[in-house]
Amino acid sequence: MPITLSSGSRVLDISRPAIMGILNATPDSFYNRGRDSGADALLKTAEKMLLAGASILDIGGASTKPGQGLVSTDEELRRVMPVVNAISAAFPEAWLSIDTYNAKVAAETVQAGVCIVNDVSSGRFDAAMLPTVAALNVPYIAMHMQGTPMDMQADPRYDDVVKEVYDHLSDVCARCVNAGINNIIVDPGFGFGKTVAHNFSLLRSLHTFRSLGRPVLAGISRKSMICKALKVNPEHALNGTTALHMIALQQGADILRVHDVKEAVEVVTLFEWLKG
Repeated sequence: MPITLSSGSRVLDISRPAIMGILNATPDSFYNRGRDSGADALLKTAEKMLLAGASILDIGGASTKPGQGLVSTDEELRRVMPVVNAISAAFPEAWLSIDTYNAKVAAETVQAGVCIVNDVSSGRFDAAMLPTVAALNVPYIAMHMQGTPMDMQADPRYDDVVKEVYDHLSDVCARCVNAGINNIIVDPGFGFGKTVAHNFSLLRSLHTFRSLGRPVLAGISRKSMICKALKVNPEHALNGTTALHMIALQQGADILRVHDVKEAVEVVTLFEWLKG
């Protein structure tokens, strides 16, 4: 049965696992650290990602790495709007996602060409988010996070991490539907208020989240679960990322959110050969 995302009049088929390329318009992300955060540089990166096979480009202007405070609306818009405008003009058919917890940022970027809202807070940080997304009529990525970026890694604890994350996402899906959002993607939030052991428990049980009846997104690219296990920094975590991407696909991920599109597309290709 085909799996599709609908954004206004546009439809994206994700029956084949889709690759979402990460474009950080921030000076303080855990991996790119602002090296390519300007509009011109990110436009070139966007072109490379699309040519390599990315189905979605996820643009973010507020870092959510551990210990990070929330960014003001004006600053976030200052960072992302030039990037959204440049990519929308150059690649009008591209599916763009905005990585934001701010309803105003979601609304203004969708008006500029964004097709998906990716909210790490699942509406917790801005009460206007869910009604805003419903009015925009775009897909919504709901992610689990324990706490906030500032404190989420201080001492994350669960009695049963898979059950608690599942129950949270089930509740979020119900709230989304009540608000008028039906095109929902769920993300268990690897690295957001979880230990390394929690993250691997979620990866082993990722298939469980498919019973929510929504596409599942896995965002594990170059994250601490890989770096701590392999004793490497993010710059040297591509091999580990690639290995875990195959596991995520075998566990039912529909979308991989990645820094390295070419390598992730190759994983999808090999996964499809493996399935026969």
